[in-house]
Amino acid sequence: MERWARELTARLPALAPDRYAVARPPAALAHRAGHAWEQLVLPAQAAARGARAILCPANLAPLASRRTVVVLHDVAPLREPGWYSDLYVRWQRAVLPRIAARARLVVTPSAFSRDEVVELLGVPADRVAVVPGGVDERFTPAAAAGPARAALGLTERPYVLTVASRTARKNLGVLDLAARRLAARGVDLVAAGGDRPQFRTEADTAGILTLGHVDDALLPGLYAGAAAFVLPSLYEGFGLTALEALAAGVPVVAGARGALPEVCGDAAQLVDPTDPEAVAAALERALDDPAPWRAAGPSQAAPLTWDATARAMDALLAEIVA
Repeated sequence: MERWARELTARLPALAPDRYAVARPPAALAHRAGHAWEQLVLPAQAAARGARAILCPANLAPLASRRTVVVLHDVAPLREPGWYSDLYVRWQRAVLPRIAARARLVVTPSAFSRDEVVELLGVPADRVAVVPGGVDERFTPAAAAGPARAALGLTERPYVLTVASRTARKNLGVLDLAARRLAARGVDLVAAGGDRPQFRTEADTAGILTLGHVDDALLPGLYAGAAAFVLPSLYEGFGLTALEALAAGVPVVAGARGALPEVCGDAAQLVDPTDPEAVAAALERALDDPAPWRAAGPSQAAPLTWDATARAMDALLAEIVA
């Protein structure tokens, strides 16, 4: 969601400068204070500017406005509340149906999320548009891996990468068997990603080298230097990190759940994310014969760019304000 917000606030004004103005809360406001700004200040600012629509790119929108176009990336807290804190689930159950009902248009990043929104929030299908997310030009097989290795303290040993927060829905615990088999081959299993306060976290998995939050500038090289990438997620509204790995030409093993089959297509090995043996075996196949997967990934990712996302969003918004 954060990347969507960053990309759209940069690309939409560049695409049509006269059509867009960016509204941001003060830097000091975060979490609950940021929600208060969104609910109380944002609609007043939009009205003062004469805005005919408010694009909210991160799953929430001001309840007081009927001019919103909201991007709902997923509705996982309603589908699987056990993955989240009780307070967060109560908040999502209270606001998501109201936001969706009042929005001029709901946008989702995948057909999977569209179907979830229709089913769980009762939004008519003709009020939900699918606009996929994207990947920028930094994510290529040619990205320099050396600076990322040096900055993150990685050795010269080959590594399999996962980029995911340490939360229950990402299902990193299933990688225990894979970590042991990779270690026997002299390959590290490396995880990039931090924790989120609203998510229930998983215990650390033995054998995984945890990097924590990785600076955005290092991510392209971290992907490109990997021998393979794995995302055993149980639920993804899109699967941005899998797409970034495909663009970087890295063999991808992903869970056959949520939107991951939609995003990865035939360019990744899709496996049952609850089966440790299936995940470990797929990673071993990727290491034994990486060439077909390295060739397939960039082609699969090529149409999914942030420029394409911005153009599709601009077309929807232009129609609404007209």
